[in-house]
Amino acid sequence: MTQNHLAGMESSAISVLKRAVELDQSGRFMESLVCYQEGIQLLIDVLKALKDESRRGHYREKIKGYMARAEQIKVHVNKAKEDGKYHEQMKIAEDATGYSYQALFKPYVSDLLQEVWVEDPYIRRTHQLSNFLRFCEMLLKASCKVKTIHLLTSSEADGGQQENALAELKQSLLAHGVTLDVQYSPTIHDREIRFDNGWIIKIGRGLNYFKKPEGRFSIGHWDYDLRQCHETTVDIFHTEHTKTL
Repeated sequence: MTQNHLAGMESSAISVLKRAVELDQSGRFMESLVCYQEGIQLLIDVLKALKDESRRGHYREKIKGYMARAEQIKVHVNKAKEDGKYHEQMKIAEDATGYSYQALFKPYVSDLLQEVWVEDPYIRRTHQLSNFLRFCEMLLKASCKVKTIHLLTSSEADGGQQENALAELKQSLLAHGVTLDVQYSPTIHDREIRFDNGWIIKIGRGLNYFKKPEGRFSIGHWDYDLRQCHETTVDIFHTEHTKTL
């Protein structure tokens, strides 16, 4: 391994672990836990490549400390979940970036996840339907084995586009072994996403918290991590009993 490569790995580990500490101090424990785990693995890789024994000793101590903190967070989260008191809140600032569905939902999409419920009254217009498609794609790319996605939304006055789009998505998901169940409600108002592993995510703006890009060839048009967001609040809860629609 070249010195430049090693330096790059060290820089990446420091950056990820710095983010882990920031999230930890902000009370965003599940996100911080993911960053701690990723940063620790990066440091372990650095440790394997190092020859200098004093630096190896330094990183061993760092790894030990970060692992201890990650374990404390696990215990805290599990205790809150068992007591039914887990609640975490994060705020997405106006024009913020870095909040793609993959980034936002990653801490809560576990290997055991098989069924998802989405309640959102505004999955009707083209950009809203596209956002729901991207959410489904995120689930397909994740490590989980989702088998069923339930959508409860309101119907468009002229529902042709909405019905056709969701019918096409339903067939496409079926080809990937996933069933899409769509239901309509004229009175739905709240927005909520529930996973059968117990996590509940409530986003003030639902799935549609992204701003319209400046143009088709503007940065952020395709990569949602680079897309600017509307200001919104995200509340995360956990329950042992996830209700069905």
